[in-house]
Amino acid sequence: MRLIWTTDLHLDHTAERDRLRWIESIASQGADGVVITGDISEGDDVIAQLQYLANSISMPIFFVLGNHDFYHGSIGTTRQRVVHAARESDNLHYLTDTGAIALGDDALVTLVGEDGWGDASEGNYEDTPIELKDFRLIEDFHQTDSSTWKQQLNRLGAEAAARLQAKLESISPATRQVIIATHVPPFCEACWYEGKTTDENWAPFFVCGQLGKMLLSHADHHPDQQFTVLCGHTHHDGTAKMSDNLIVRTGAADFGHPKIEGTIMASSDGVALERHE
Repeated sequence: MRLIWTTDLHLDHTAERDRLRWIESIASQGADGVVITGDISEGDDVIAQLQYLANSISMPIFFVLGNHDFYHGSIGTTRQRVVHAARESDNLHYLTDTGAIALGDDALVTLVGEDGWGDASEGNYEDTPIELKDFRLIEDFHQTDSSTWKQQLNRLGAEAAARLQAKLESISPATRQVIIATHVPPFCEACWYEGKTTDENWAPFFVCGQLGKMLLSHADHHPDQQFTVLCGHTHHDGTAKMSDNLIVRTGAADFGHPKIEGTIMASSDGVALERHE
């Protein structure tokens, strides 16, 4: 099984020539599917961009949403619209809305996914000078008092962890390799920027800590399965090995210039990543 991995596309800021070049590069890879780890566009545009991808890429598209995909709308309404669009399409698979997907006939390799969210469970939320555009552009935040924002972030992280845990627990014990697609890095050690990992100011918004804690626990209780997490959000790449059977690969991105992050080669023997330049 060969999967193209791409992340943080921001297609609403992409010139047509760059979009077509990216589509052509995907078609030339001879892959079995595409995995997109969020920030496809923005909320008022994301459905149109997903439909464009479905019409342009003739293979299954497995995706999660990122925080930008909820701009100019609410989280709940945007997810409902995306769920509807994906269910109406033959090759769009919104992983937050689906269960575990067997890659191949033997179910030895399985794909799951969840949007995730920077959940304020890591770093120093109370003293950080950082304030993301999320708070101005997503209705769930700008229509509420700022004193509730940390609680909302905590809730979004807890919900993401619970949904993903249910999917992981449904996976057959025969499965050897589990690929997990999410947008927000689940660990500080996987939150990369210019070769370094995050500090206490950025971590509240760039790490889904509750999802990470769940993943560590689940991997510890399933030592015969290998877990590979694919994520984005930071626009910088890196790899973090969190345990013997849990590795996190964070993808890079150049805003408005979508590219292939890498090719995933998945089999019962392992999940290998060939990063593209």
